[in-house]
Amino acid sequence: MPTREIFWNIGHYGYILYSLLIPLAIILAYAVYKRYRLWRLGQPDNRFENIGKSIWSFVVTGVVDGLIHRRFLRDPYPGIIHFLIFWGCIIFLLAAAIDFITHYAIGGLAGAPYLGLSLAVDVFGILVLAGVIIAAYRRYIQKPDRLDNKAEDAIALALVFLIVLTGFIIEGLRIAALNPPWEVWSPGGWMVAKIFSGLSAATLLTLHMSLWWFHVALTLGAIVYVALTFSSLAHIVVAPFNVLFRSMRPKGALVPINLETAETYGVAKINDFTWKQLFDLDSCTRCGRCQDNCPAYLSGKPLSPKKVIQDLKRHWLKVGPSLLAKKGNGGNPDTSLIGDIITEDEIWACTTCLACQEVCPVFVEHIDKIIDLRRNLVLEQAVIPDTAEGVLRCIEDRGHSCRGTTTTRMDWCQGLDLKLLSEDRDVDVLYWVGCAATLEDRNMQVAGAFARVLKAAGVDFAIMGEEETCCGEPARRLGNEYLFQMQALKNIETLKGYGVKKVVVTCPHCYNTLKNEYPQFGSEFDVFHHSQFIAELLKQGKLKLINGVGKTITYHDACYLGRHNDIYDSPRNILKAIPQLHMVEMERRRSKSFCCGGGGGRMWMEERIGTRINEMRTDQAFKTKANILASACPYCLQMFEDGIKAKEATEYLKAMDIAELVESAIQQ
Repeated sequence: MPTREIFWNIGHYGYILYSLLIPLAIILAYAVYKRYRLWRLGQPDNRFENIGKSIWSFVVTGVVDGLIHRRFLRDPYPGIIHFLIFWGCIIFLLAAAIDFITHYAIGGLAGAPYLGLSLAVDVFGILVLAGVIIAAYRRYIQKPDRLDNKAEDAIALALVFLIVLTGFIIEGLRIAALNPPWEVWSPGGWMVAKIFSGLSAATLLTLHMSLWWFHVALTLGAIVYVALTFSSLAHIVVAPFNVLFRSMRPKGALVPINLETAETYGVAKINDFTWKQLFDLDSCTRCGRCQDNCPAYLSGKPLSPKKVIQDLKRHWLKVGPSLLAKKGNGGNPDTSLIGDIITEDEIWACTTCLACQEVCPVFVEHIDKIIDLRRNLVLEQAVIPDTAEGVLRCIEDRGHSCRGTTTTRMDWCQGLDLKLLSEDRDVDVLYWVGCAATLEDRNMQVAGAFARVLKAAGVDFAIMGEEETCCGEPARRLGNEYLFQMQALKNIETLKGYGVKKVVVTCPHCYNTLKNEYPQFGSEFDVFHHSQFIAELLKQGKLKLINGVGKTITYHDACYLGRHNDIYDSPRNILKAIPQLHMVEMERRRSKSFCCGGGGGRMWMEERIGTRINEMRTDQAFKTKANILASACPYCLQMFEDGIKAKEATEYLKAMDIAELVESAIQQ
């Protein structure tokens, strides 16, 4: 009967292994406790408020992103490497558990179950070795920019490789000594056994026992090493908890500040971060996926999301012990978190496009940390780029973000005969126009086009006119939470006063703010982006698109529409419904779309370092050879207008909003 004796050739001495588990558990508990104290240096953060939802999300995410490796495999080469190592180690651990349980429950596996398990373990063990070899080749021979090599990386790869390799050698020595007829069911051990087949039985037994104890010492030593140093392999334990405690907020919503009770605004020192934000630092595996997808980094700015997290981690581990000694009070007077650890250029370079968080396999939350640093700069230190400060002042004084304009909020709709909400509140929909579409020349055309589309579809809607004021999104992303909350509370009060139930917007930034952030302050209305609204009108047959465009078009996924709110299909469905329009996709699209460069307040800041992000995205559109670069965001439209002009390509490529394209298709 095919089977394997546990502790073969080791005898009762093998049970010494069990006695080592108690001190090992003590070491692990002590190591976790030490790290726990460092995590708890952070401020309170209630990640248990909706634990049921968190657990369900963790289960789904664990299956999709953990077991199936969805996020890893978006980048196939390193994704497959991780898949091989991950699943090989999982099978190894499961096999060890099965061996232990079945030995004491039924005397061990035998027959077909044993053969099947033996085959699976060996096959996956071979895959682990292959994965480690490829990983080492990639890290130390190919040396991609996103990887920074540390001694702990080499140690981690070496430990995994040696533990698996010695396991195969031990198995091979046993097979060579016993020569069981089912040896081929352990292909790894079977191949190794051939190497030792000429040795005497005594030599085989001696080698087997010696290597078995070495293998045990190596495995236990690796566990102790990871526990005491919290090296990169610690992510095996930490990362799942980071996924469990990840934010249940909408992706596009920032955490509000309680302005009445907050003692400080934003983050000035490391222990101003929450415990979860510090836990993030330990979860980061330095894989560099965030850096590879960051438009600021790729355009030559000083910001690297990976570097920010790692710089914060080094600082945290350096000052953490002294903070613990002071019971969490005080700080490091010789080192300023903003300036010495994270530079202002890094903080202001972020476009909040969410590309970093979209690809992070362990759900590190980069943007909240950067916004918290901005909040401290703006609200505590009164430090902000001049042009951005001008916009905040414009919002505060004039209620909009379009500094320098002489246009009024009613100029764009002259001749359209639109209802005002103050004159007729009994309408189905409020069209929230937004600052850009109301007051900027190019985007005023989009507002007019969308209003005509709504009228063509017979939608009963109204606008607020002069009563509309900035939603506050630029202020919040620029760090002025106080100004944002003033705007939000004022707007919510106005909308509630009119009994508004349904709002449609043409700006993804307004959409994200009204839909995901206003509920933090008591709003209760439904919000739709105009791409969703038009797509639904087409679906219901209320719009007939009859005029052909006869152009090739490429569509740009705006960050605050796509990654922040997962709206990818509605704009494409609209474009596909337009006759004689040939659609081509850019290489970076949908969740991997490249930012236009206007988000996170960057719309109002000069790009004085590196390449302009909008010009990089425009170049990507050029590669499709499209005639029209379509978007569904006023920021993107303006950035592309500037990018096309900078490239002197206005004759070859035109930037248009989807509402303009729909209007052209319905005109008789």
